[in-house]
Amino acid sequence: MEREKTADKAIGRTEGGLNTKLHAIVDGLGNPVEFMLSAGNDHDSVYAVELLEKVEIGGSNVLADCAYGVKTIRAYISEQGASYVIPPQSNVSDPWPVDWWLYQKIPAQIHLDKLRSPAII
Repeated sequence: MEREKTADKAIGRTEGGLNTKLHAIVDGLGNPVEFMLSAGNDHDSVYAVELLEKVEIGGSNVLADCAYGVKTIRAYISEQGASYVIPPQSNVSDPWPVDWWLYQKIPAQIHLDKLRSPAII
């Protein structure tokens, strides 16, 4: 019943109370290109393909953390003619190669951390 009440409001119950997650696609400089909100208790990877469909990714490198390394997301990225730079989780039985040098250049987390921080004037 609670899920029905909050389904269209991107609010979910977690240990910390009611939460919302911000999912974002950023360009190579960390500038937001697309974003969406979801309930805080939904896994990060649930909305990845839906969000990626809003952006032309062909010929790009898609960088993401290991939460986005599920087969459906990696397959979608490859089908679009893009490459993925997503490290496998430690429990993956058949890990894929990762360009760690490129992965270290990920700007999204830095940008999102700035959004979360209160402005200091």
